[in-house]
Amino acid sequence: MKYVRDRIDTVSPYGESPQDRALKDMIKRAIVIIDKPSGPTSHQLSAWVQNICGMKAGHSGTLDPNVTGVLPMGIGHSVRVMDLLHAAPKEYIAAVKFHNNISKREVSSLIEEFTGEIYQMPPIRSGVKRRMRKRTVYDMELLDNVQNEYLIRIRCESGTYIRTICKDMGTASGTGAHMMELRRTEAGGFKERDCCTMQDLYDAFEFYRQGDPTWLSSILSPYERALGLYPGIKIKDTAAGSILNGADLAVPGILEMDEFKSGDDVVLYSTKGEGLAYGTALYDPSQIMDMDEGLVIKSERVFKPTGNYPTRWKEHK
Repeated sequence: MKYVRDRIDTVSPYGESPQDRALKDMIKRAIVIIDKPSGPTSHQLSAWVQNICGMKAGHSGTLDPNVTGVLPMGIGHSVRVMDLLHAAPKEYIAAVKFHNNISKREVSSLIEEFTGEIYQMPPIRSGVKRRMRKRTVYDMELLDNVQNEYLIRIRCESGTYIRTICKDMGTASGTGAHMMELRRTEAGGFKERDCCTMQDLYDAFEFYRQGDPTWLSSILSPYERALGLYPGIKIKDTAAGSILNGADLAVPGILEMDEFKSGDDVVLYSTKGEGLAYGTALYDPSQIMDMDEGLVIKSERVFKPTGNYPTRWKEHK
């Protein structure tokens, strides 16, 4: 549902659509989705991407060295967006081996038992404090099996340990089990179809430096694509300058709002769709619609769009 507070009928002279950015500007604000190979750590991949691009790079969440699959990576200013992807659900395909004979019916029963809220103790070699944690498994599906080796798709809350799920399923079955292989098929709203290999990224940059930008343009995405996980507010360009300087959003600066609740994280966009900042909603949209003034979004972080905006909204009412 859209809440419309105000309308602007003319095309603003300020800002720039993310799709209209020149590639040299886009690179500094881009996201690339790497198909992580087995072997290197996520940190090593970040270092390699940084060397290829010639600027800072950072990933959205660690994958163990032997795990493959979807690894969103921010380049340049987009590194500031990466931690916003952590809260999004993840999807994995796990190969699980049960240590004794077990039927498909028994495994299906285990899958049903481990769907929903579960409790986990992080592995000894994890990077977090070892204490019991509650996580949500949204969906599990049995895909295939060969004897006691099962392929299972798992969609779960961020921070869920798939290796622990496999071990706990083995314990619950009485046979014991362990995870043989794991591939992440979705992270931060990005899927396998969005991925490129490290070799693809390297070659695309080489073609770009030799004058052919086609391949690189198809691999890189604007950072706004990652912000789509959150509800948005379109604001007046005359308010954008203050927002980019860290100001909180006041009622007069709002044009349109998505549905959200007080306390939710929201993203502020320009009229041309540039991501300007994100913050915490102090009211829900129905309350904001009844307000004439006052601060409604507490700014938490600003981004680096390419467009230019008025510096102070009070000077450009």
